[in-house]
Amino acid sequence: MLILVIDDHPLLRHAVRQLIEQHYPASIVREAANADEAMRIVRAQPVELIILDIALPDQSGLTLLKQIKQIRPTTKCLILSIHDDLHYVGLALKHGASGYLTKESAPEELQEAVRVVLAGGRYITEALKGVIDENGRPITEMLPHLHLSSRELEVLSFLTKGRTVSQAATRLKLSVKTVSTYRTRLLEKLRLGTTADLIRYAIDHSLVQ
Repeated sequence: MLILVIDDHPLLRHAVRQLIEQHYPASIVREAANADEAMRIVRAQPVELIILDIALPDQSGLTLLKQIKQIRPTTKCLILSIHDDLHYVGLALKHGASGYLTKESAPEELQEAVRVVLAGGRYITEALKGVIDENGRPITEMLPHLHLSSRELEVLSFLTKGRTVSQAATRLKLSVKTVSTYRTRLLEKLRLGTTADLIRYAIDHSLVQ
């Protein structure tokens, strides 16, 4: 059984790897620090489970999840993220994740989440149980950013970091016109007027990666 841990923090990857190897000694655990490394591994051989961060240095983990599912539809995925925002949970489940865990979770909860997901179940971190349903939909009133797509969220992340539309286009390998369209769509969906308003909104709602 091959398990892949995808995160840009070496210490976290090492800790997760140790936990998995302790409880699944027959498994093979590999690590990837970014999306490119992860895709090379996934293309080369089947992966039973990926443990994936959302905030990767080269692209969103949610975008990577969609790409992995296209190549390996049976691969199970457990998101391990700093984000406890309902929007990320909903998008992750929509894109094919079988579980969502925050990095503040105890090692025992990660162990349980891995067990449940490998058994074919779905696991949602204890911190979010009671505020979302079993499909990852918020029980509470919907906020505007809960309707954003993963690509819109990715563009928002770049703009929030102070990148220009041109810089975001280069990093995302899109045209400037396309990124400008996404920016306009973000302003419309969030009912805001300027890029500065987008940055404030993202900070206020903990959407900054």
